[in-house]
Amino acid sequence: MATEPIDLEAAGLCVGPDGSAIGMPQLCADWMPNQIFWLVITLIVIYLVLSRVALPRIATVLAERQGTITNDLATAEDLKRKASEAEEAYNKSLTDARAEAQRIIAQNKSEMQADLDKAIAKADAEIAAKTAESQKAIADIRASAVQSVEAVAKETAGSIVAALGGQADDATIAAAVDANMKGASS
Repeated sequence: MATEPIDLEAAGLCVGPDGSAIGMPQLCADWMPNQIFWLVITLIVIYLVLSRVALPRIATVLAERQGTITNDLATAEDLKRKASEAEEAYNKSLTDARAEAQRIIAQNKSEMQADLDKAIAKADAEIAAKTAESQKAIADIRASAVQSVEAVAKETAGSIVAALGGQADDATIAAAVDANMKGASS
């Protein structure tokens, strides 16, 4: 890249007496209109690029984000409502299940009580039957014991009378034993 020396004096642009540039060339008044022109052109180009390309894209992204946020909030609200409904349904089913369990417990208690009452009644009937049977057996034993005692008493009385040298007939001994047994039992 070859550089040609610029003759600043010939151009008449901010040149000092020795031919060197004075200060910063950007601040040279001779160059200001040129710089302002290119500044305006640059600003217009930047404005057009921003307004036609960048800002619409930014606006689209912001709109999409806002739409996503709105949709997410709506979805979250819907899910919150559904969760609340599910919780209410769960609580209702739990309450119904507890009520059903209480009903089943009460029903089972009443069935068990009925079975228990039947078993007690059956046991009472069996006990009453065995008691009656035992009382009959005791009465039979007592009757046979009384007969045995009476027979032994008659036999003993006859032996005693005979041992004492007396004569007693069986009817007299039976009447005497019967009289003593009636007196002893009363």
